[in-house]
Amino acid sequence: FSTWNRSLLTDSGGFQVFSLTDLRKLTEEGVEFRSHINGDKKFLSPEISMEIQAALGSEIVMVFDECAPGKAGIDQTRKSLEMTARWAERSKNRFNELQETGMDSGFMSEASAVAGGANKLSGRQALFGIVQGAGHLELRRESLEKTVEIGFDGYAIGGLSVGEEKSVMYEVLEFLAPKMPQNAPRYLMGVGTPEDLVEAVTRGVDMFDCVLPTRNGRTGSAFTSVGKINIRNAKFAADSEPLDVNCSCSVCRRFSKAYIRHLYQAKEMLAAILISHHNLAFFLDTMKKVRQSIKLGNFGEFRRDFLNKISEGESEDKSTDV
Repeated sequence: FSTWNRSLLTDSGGFQVFSLTDLRKLTEEGVEFRSHINGDKKFLSPEISMEIQAALGSEIVMVFDECAPGKAGIDQTRKSLEMTARWAERSKNRFNELQETGMDSGFMSEASAVAGGANKLSGRQALFGIVQGAGHLELRRESLEKTVEIGFDGYAIGGLSVGEEKSVMYEVLEFLAPKMPQNAPRYLMGVGTPEDLVEAVTRGVDMFDCVLPTRNGRTGSAFTSVGKINIRNAKFAADSEPLDVNCSCSVCRRFSKAYIRHLYQAKEMLAAILISHHNLAFFLDTMKKVRQSIKLGNFGEFRRDFLNKISEGESEDKSTDV
């Protein structure tokens, strides 16, 4: 359908349901909600979520969870994480049934087809559990213990970057990451800026996802090695330099800030596409450099230089001329 023959991670729909607070009805069985498009009733359960993700054939599948608001109280958060644990068990049970019956429609490469036969799958999907608990550290510990007891291929930290202070997010990571299984990937969901990624790696996180590269791209905001820039700013009207002189992405090799600003001012869709493309390339390159620095044993030096350049660059660029 999409012709995307590379790695795919799918979310369960839990966060999307969280974002439809006024349109949903939550029960032990699952979530009934109304479409924000036409008002039609929909229903999503752990089992249905697993079936959808099996049909999509993603390499990494997320359990169906309930995400409490970032500033939720202890009682609400405990109720949410207990529901998430019960749903995680149901998710795993249905996931295993689907894997055993071969209902994963994932991509099979030519190499795997030759090795395993045309009718065999290229590999089992991986199922990740999700640790909830908002900013309450002891509830985070409780959620982690329940999730690890069920047993998953990887473990995600959910319920952050949903309205809490950034200091709370870092505190949760510092508390939680060292207690997570050492032999399984640690995935921080919905985070974040390039600085967040580097700081989270410092605290033991391996994987991330976030809408920022494309969301910011749509509004004319580009991430660079010297901080974030707003292409709408009038000072870029005659700037012949690329978005980031230190970036080798196809956008920075071909287009100037002035041209991209012109596209944006003319309301051309291409502006958002180009900035989004650059932002994604910048995020991927940042993580590549993180991995290289860890291998070389100089991650601490990389982190310091990376954060200092962004901080200094943004301090110098205080103009709001649009």
